[in-house]
Amino acid sequence: MTNFETSKTQNTFYSLAIFVLIIWIMKVGATILVPLVWGAFFAFALFPISNWLEERRLPRGLAIAITLILVSSLAITVFYVLTDQVIGLITDIPEIKDSFETKLSGYIDQIEEFLGLGASMESSSGLLSQANLEAALLETGKSLVLLGVIPLFIFLMLYYRDFFVEFLKKLSKTGEPPVLSFIKESGSVIQSYLLGMLMVTIIVSVISGIVFYFLGIKYFLLFAVFIAVMNLIPYVGVLLSSFLLVFYVLLTTESLFYPLTTLFMLWLIQLVENNLITPVVVGARVRVNAFAVIMAILLGGFIWGVSGMILFIPMAGLLKITFERIPSLAPYGYLLGDNYPVIEKHENFYKKMIRKIKTKRGV
Repeated sequence: MTNFETSKTQNTFYSLAIFVLIIWIMKVGATILVPLVWGAFFAFALFPISNWLEERRLPRGLAIAITLILVSSLAITVFYVLTDQVIGLITDIPEIKDSFETKLSGYIDQIEEFLGLGASMESSSGLLSQANLEAALLETGKSLVLLGVIPLFIFLMLYYRDFFVEFLKKLSKTGEPPVLSFIKESGSVIQSYLLGMLMVTIIVSVISGIVFYFLGIKYFLLFAVFIAVMNLIPYVGVLLSSFLLVFYVLLTTESLFYPLTTLFMLWLIQLVENNLITPVVVGARVRVNAFAVIMAILLGGFIWGVSGMILFIPMAGLLKITFERIPSLAPYGYLLGDNYPVIEKHENFYKKMIRKIKTKRGV
C-alpha cells in the first residue's frame, strides 16, 4: 500500500471517528444541547421583532423582554384554549378503550367465521392500559423543565449578540471574519424557515379545524392543531397523526363512512399543503432533497427524539450551506441539495422531439 493510500485511509478513519464522536456528544449532552439549539433558532426568528423595538429607542433588555412576553402569551393562550379539549379526551379514554375492545372482538369473530377457525383468538385488552403513565409523566416533566430554559437562552443570545460578534472579530484578527457572513445567511434561512412553517401551521390548523368541525369530530380543534404541528415532521409526522385521527374516528363512530371520509380529507389537506401552501409561504430556502430529509428525521429522532426530528431538517439546510462554502466539501453540499442533473439521454430526447416538431411545421 502506497503512502498516498495509507494517508487517505487514515483521513477516512479520522473523519468517521469524528462523526461518531459528534453523534455521541449530541446524544449524551441532549439535556443541554436541545434547549440551546431551540433557543438559537428562536433567537434568530425573534430578532426582527426585538430589533424593531430597539429601533424605537427601547432598551435592549426591555425590547427582548416584551418580545418574549408577547410570544409566550400567545403560546399560553393557545395552550389554555386546548386544555379543555385535552381534559375531555382524557376523560373519554375508558369509553374509547371499551369501544376498541368491543370492535376488535367483533372483527376477530368475523375473521374466524370467514376462515372457519374454531378456536377463539385472544384480544389484547392491555393496548390502551396506563402501565406507562408514570414514565410518560416523567418525560413530560423533563420536557416542561427544558421548555422553561429555552426563553432564558433566547434572552441571553439576543442580549449578548454584539458581544459574540466582537468575540469572532477578535478571534480572526483580520477584520470581519467569513463566519459572520455565514451566520447572517444562516439567520436568514432560519428566519424564513421558522416563520414560514409557523404560517403553514396556522393555515393548516384553520383548514383542518373547519373540515373536522363539519365531519362532526368531537375534539376538532385539538386534532386540527395536532395535525398541523405533526406536519412539521415531514412524512413520519403526517402518517402518524393521520393514523391516530382515523383510528379515533373509527372507534367513536358506528359507520365506516366517517373514518374513510376523514382519511380522504386528510389526504386532500396534505395535497393542498404540499403543492400550494408550503411552496408559496415557505418557498425553497431550505433546499434539501427528500432522501436527506428522511435521513435527517431518522438521525434526529435517534439523537434528540421529537425535537431532533424537527430541528435536524433546517440544520441539514445549514449544513448544506456550510459545505457549499468549503471547496473540499462542496460535493457533499451538492449531495444534500435538490439540484438534479440533466441526464444526457433525456436532453437528447427533448432535442430530437423539438427537431421533429420544427420539421413538421416547416421551420
